[in-house]
Amino acid sequence: MAAAGGLPALLPAQTQLEYALLDAVSPQEKENLVYQHLRKVDGWERDLAAPDFGGDLEWLNTEGPISLYKDLCGKVVVLDFFTYCCINCMHLLPDLHALERKYSDKDGLLIVGVHSAKFPNEKVLDNIKSAVLRYNITHPVVNDADGKLWHELEVSCWPTLVILGPRGNMLFSLVGEGHTEKLFLFASIALRFYKEKGQIKDNKIAIKLYKDSLPPSPLLFPGKVTVDSSGNRVVIADTGHNRILVVRKNGQIVHTIGGPNSGRRDGRFSEAAFSSPQGVAIKNNIIYVADTENHLIRKIDLELKVVTTVAGIGIQGMDKEGGTKGEEQPISSPWDVIFGNSGTQEDAVLWVAMAGTHQIWALMLECGKLPKGSDLKKGTCLRFAGSGNEENRNNAYPHKAGFAQPSGLSLASEEPWNCLFVADSESSTVRMVSLKDGAVKHLVGGERDPLNLFAFGDVDGAGINAKLQHPLGVTWDKKRKLLYVADSYNHKIKVVDPKMKNCATLAGTGDASNVTGSSFTESTFNEPGGLCVEANGCLLYVADTNNHQIKVLDLETKIVSMLPILTTEAFDVVDHPLAQKPNMASLPKLPKSAPNIQLPSLTVSPGQTLQFLLRLSLPEDSELNEEAPNSWFLTAEGNEWLLQGQTSSAEIKDVFNPPLIHLQLPSSCQSSEAVLSIRAFLYYCSKESSACMMKGISFNQPLQIASTNQGSTVQVELKYAF
Repeated sequence: MAAAGGLPALLPAQTQLEYALLDAVSPQEKENLVYQHLRKVDGWERDLAAPDFGGDLEWLNTEGPISLYKDLCGKVVVLDFFTYCCINCMHLLPDLHALERKYSDKDGLLIVGVHSAKFPNEKVLDNIKSAVLRYNITHPVVNDADGKLWHELEVSCWPTLVILGPRGNMLFSLVGEGHTEKLFLFASIALRFYKEKGQIKDNKIAIKLYKDSLPPSPLLFPGKVTVDSSGNRVVIADTGHNRILVVRKNGQIVHTIGGPNSGRRDGRFSEAAFSSPQGVAIKNNIIYVADTENHLIRKIDLELKVVTTVAGIGIQGMDKEGGTKGEEQPISSPWDVIFGNSGTQEDAVLWVAMAGTHQIWALMLECGKLPKGSDLKKGTCLRFAGSGNEENRNNAYPHKAGFAQPSGLSLASEEPWNCLFVADSESSTVRMVSLKDGAVKHLVGGERDPLNLFAFGDVDGAGINAKLQHPLGVTWDKKRKLLYVADSYNHKIKVVDPKMKNCATLAGTGDASNVTGSSFTESTFNEPGGLCVEANGCLLYVADTNNHQIKVLDLETKIVSMLPILTTEAFDVVDHPLAQKPNMASLPKLPKSAPNIQLPSLTVSPGQTLQFLLRLSLPEDSELNEEAPNSWFLTAEGNEWLLQGQTSSAEIKDVFNPPLIHLQLPSSCQSSEAVLSIRAFLYYCSKESSACMMKGISFNQPLQIASTNQGSTVQVELKYAF
């Protein structure tokens, strides 16, 4: 028979156990205390029974709904009450992964994630699916969108673990993060206790991983993006692939650093490993990376092609002060990084959004001072603003201010601003940190009560009247004196005038979908996580995280396009400028409507040079969007040897000056026939309306390779009118 009451009914026995464990010294003493606790709660006249999940709830990673009392009878079940935006919930996941590696359902243990949303956006199953993929969650997850289980068990905060016995009877609860030892102790003793009683079953639970149904993608949950001062190199945190990409403006990959598996390794690009990297900052040939789940700041040297660690020790730190040398300083879930100045020294500081401790930190790249601070040595890593309490508290004293999971940073070094802008995600605000005295001020969103982290919405307006929902990114447009905000859970890009404190929608409809090639007001996003603006103020790059894309917003024409990711061989193309072998799985796919033109067969000979003159014309009253990634590329499926040592892609800058594409056949050919495909992407806009199109064309050129000399050069004209 079940006893009434949720977790509060378990609290007296659990509290008694917690106090006894504080006095225990040896592992054996601790095990005996847990054993005694289990004998007590198992011997109660009535079980403290958890409610069943209910047949109407949505599930992930299973073949169908699961019943606690039918399917999980005979299992020790760990219920993980979480919400996917919560940094503390993310910190708990490594413990759960480790527990799953140690005990499987065959051993009698199963973890079930109970997703209990904070934000309305987090109640949507598709968004939870994306989070399950991002965080590599492989156990069953139930979407408790209305908080039924949360309320019945009287859970009060994220994360909360509830450990159940084989009858669905509540045994333990753990609130918050940092309970690794207790989690393993409680789970292992519970398994042993109930095995001795003969109540553990070894049946397998039908698991069907959502990630197994997904096609490969060039990008996977890109979290952040930045661009160098020239505007020619774009740096992408390809978070889901655990790597950093450096790409040209046309999307061609120049460097691939790390990935695809997570890890923690310094060294050459081919050896280096990251774990869900987020923020990136580039100056000249140096990139700094917020290596979030490794709790590290990494440095990438593009000249030496080496990755090193400059801050963090590789495990989550609880220190909220800092002050030691970077490589010796524990840090917690850095989410974004940006260069800053120290006095007159440019880029002498790396500012860090330390989401895990709800603070803003600084890493000294040179000797210098922070505002109102004393002299600091190069390499020092320390807290600059934020008490460490999760709050929306503004204060003239930076150490007394409170942030709530700061996730995005941007710098406005010029007067009258001279500040850091902070996307403070869990308070749904944008804040300002003065670089004169460290004072923390409100800009837009949230509300005045510093403890209310539930003041969110989607409202354009001024100051506190504007409402955001879990913004993750900000970027400063120096040219226009405007701040752009990735309003992530509203699936929009907002623009803020800091002088008037006015916040308005710039792009996105609010629908979580993927519409490109149209105006700002018609295009859509899905949880955009980061953004950056070119130095000249023309293009705004957006990491459209759940769409696995980088979107390009033309701030002049107000048109949105997608940055195609054109991959090459695993080596860096800087080292091998001619050896660009396309990876067919990762090249952008032509639209289904793209014409596929078959050309007459061409007889050629080894060593001969082919030239393809690509003449493409646009409809009347249309013009090429020159800032969009217009490009051509070559493929030779099944005959990749044909492209070895060739330039296989390039930008198309002007349709009035058709590109001449060169291909020199190898002196030793591996086949007597092959098909070469010449493909092109064009983005063009109507002069009369705001409509913008992305069009593609493919020319297929069959080649018959003869042994006799066919002459030195042959030219083929490729013509098409869109």
